[in-house]
Amino acid sequence: MRTDHVLRIGDSATGMTEETVDLVVTSPPYPMIEMWDEQFAAQSPAVAAALDDGRGDDAFEAMHALLDRVWDAVVRALQPGGVVCVNVGDATRSIGGEFRCFPNHARVTQALRDRGLSPLPNVLWRKPTNRLTKFMGSGTLPPNAYVTLEHEYVLVFRKGAPREFPPGDETRYESAFFWEERNRWFSDLWELSGAAQDRDGDGRDRAGAYPLELPLRLIRMYSTYGDRVYDPFVGTGTTTLAAMLAGRNSVGRELDPDLLSGFDDRIAGLPARSRDRVADRLDRHRAFVRERDDPPTYEAVHYDLPVVTKQERQIRLYAVTGVDRADEGGEGWRYTVSYEPT
Repeated sequence: MRTDHVLRIGDSATGMTEETVDLVVTSPPYPMIEMWDEQFAAQSPAVAAALDDGRGDDAFEAMHALLDRVWDAVVRALQPGGVVCVNVGDATRSIGGEFRCFPNHARVTQALRDRGLSPLPNVLWRKPTNRLTKFMGSGTLPPNAYVTLEHEYVLVFRKGAPREFPPGDETRYESAFFWEERNRWFSDLWELSGAAQDRDGDGRDRAGAYPLELPLRLIRMYSTYGDRVYDPFVGTGTTTLAAMLAGRNSVGRELDPDLLSGFDDRIAGLPARSRDRVADRLDRHRAFVRERDDPPTYEAVHYDLPVVTKQERQIRLYAVTGVDRADEGGEGWRYTVSYEPT
């Protein structure tokens, strides 16, 4: 098996062909988070003026107007039945002499509904925090202390009716997940460690990158081997890396070329890391079987292990064997990844 991955420098509001991607997994810059002010203001005089004048609502809407251009392109690029997953957090800040919360998740939800996508159950991603200074406001004195935002949203949408597959479609059944993975992944509360949007550290923190496990899980949940995944705010390339590990094709676009400059370092040693992840999935399943009071009654076709459901019998895990890189004429890079079944 081989997959193709393209990283492009440029504006994600343009450049994608209609109905060519099966899944979108992305995390946009969050409006009204101060680390993104400069980027938004550079694209829109309306944003710059509203921030300078302390007009929070106007700045919030002008920033989302920029994101709306990308959502237009995303909906055009998505195949019928395709899924969009957007990781986004709300913002808190003082502006115009008032402390308040800006509900990014609600604004993105409305934008994608207005463009004809159907909302599906979403996920709360709760991020552990041990900062002693996490509390905002008047500390222990009522009434002007504020709840600390320790979660973000993974919003999920679909374009039209669910995708249809031929009965017994081999690729779909090979792409199945184990029973215990299904129960863990499809919970509406995830606790994954990841970079904080408001912390300045290494390049990934400044990019607001989510942890690899988040896009990897979403890709396995909402696509099959060989599908094409798109990230219009690819940043440091976490979604692309996840697509490589998951055996999917991908396209990523990013305005800031500096964020993508270290991507080759991120895929160093990918074959060994891929084998480790495959081994971990199988080991987790074996541990689940050992601990289960009621032993599974079905046998996997490709592995010497039992499974809980008929749908799991055809599961096939693939490990990366090599990655080839080619320049795209100064506009980005293309990677071809090869795999072998384990």
